Amino acid sequence: MAQAKLTIDLAAIRANWRALADLSTGEAGAVVKADAYGLGVDRVAPALAAEGARRFFVAVAEEGVAVRRALGPGPEICVFGGHMEGDAALLRDHKLVPMINSIDQMLRHVEALPGHPFGIQLDSGMNRLGMEPSEWSALREVALAQNPVLVMSHLACADEPDHGMNAFQLRTFREMTDGIDAPRSLSATGGTLLGPDYHFDVTRPGIGVYGGRPFVDAKPVVGLSLPVIQHRECTPGESVGYGNQHVCRVPTRVATVSAGYADGIQRYLSPKGALWAGDIRCKILGRVSMDLITVDVTHLKTVPPTLDLLGDRQGIDQVADAIGTIGYEVLTSLGRRYNRVYSGG
Repeated sequence: MAQAKLTIDLAAIRANWRALADLSTGEAGAVVKADAYGLGVDRVAPALAAEGARRFFVAVAEEGVAVRRALGPGPEICVFGGHMEGDAALLRDHKLVPMINSIDQMLRHVEALPGHPFGIQLDSGMNRLGMEPSEWSALREVALAQNPVLVMSHLACADEPDHGMNAFQLRTFREMTDGIDAPRSLSATGGTLLGPDYHFDVTRPGIGVYGGRPFVDAKPVVGLSLPVIQHRECTPGESVGYGNQHVCRVPTRVATVSAGYADGIQRYLSPKGALWAGDIRCKILGRVSMDLITVDVTHLKTVPPTLDLLGDRQGIDQVADAIGTIGYEVLTSLGRRYNRVYSGG
């Protein structure tokens, strides 16, 4: 079989969420946007609900529909993108809670769905999404009179604990919300780790649940094993892969594995990246192509049937470091061609 295998440990997801929930002074929600960071919301969301999560967060209404189908009635599903044009039926029929980001969204919501639950998202300094202080000041009394289920903001630099932006946003959020009766939320994973001052009533663990930084104590969640299709001996002077990018200087045994950029393994991994045979590092040779990767296995006694991109020796953050990105991007880029195997549900 030439299909690569992606293993997803639901028990690790539950344990990571529980650890972050136990750190939180209030309620812990769960961020399951982008199909649960690419790992399958139909399996991840029920696992988190079984662990105790009762409030879930998605990016857009359509994602909320998928979560509602996975969970059924009961849990609250909040939509970061708010109430966009054309969302009313989805929000109503699937009991989704839009996080209102502007006066225009507020008007749209009360006109289309009077009495339907909503939350408020405030911009405390990130300048990405939510009402700025002047806009919130104009709408605050009207919005609060309709009892929002949550008032939230988002930290820009929570993965850098000593960054001055954290204290600035905390102060701004307090200035915008102190004295209100609605539950408040400021922190995702990074903010949760900053300590109780940042927790308020609800935290929103995301990447830490899936095994990524900045939650360095997270249990690993994903493994990715790539089958070896063929191996060959290359003599000095022979090249490997597209563009003759790698030229062998010594006799080299090259293994070809079944996966590539069509599976979310970025071409930028070629110069610095590696796969693993157990505890032994095997350098990638030449370019990552659409369906295949070539790897140096000269130093192995025997060529194994599979090599690992993700596993005990190399997680999403280590792969990210090799290509100059972040673990979020590695995780959410994982393709649909893998044989997905869930454990620990």
